[in-house]
Amino acid sequence: MPLNVGTVDRYLRVVLGLVLLAYAFQDGLAIQGWRWAGLIGVVLLATGFLRSCPLYSILGISSARTNK
Repeated sequence: MPLNVGTVDRYLRVVLGLVLLAYAFQDGLAIQGWRWAGLIGVVLLATGFLRSCPLYSILGISSARTNK
């Protein structure tokens, strides 16, 4: 997996993922629509921790610095 998520992007993904997870579990997933928020939060956390985004790879985008 190529590393294509930069530092600022990584921190934003982790914070937003935690916020979405906290919001989804606020009432114990009583509302069915909040399961999607929790799922999106998990995906953001995973891509933030792994520093690789499959969508970025498909689109050819990278927010990570490259050393040349």
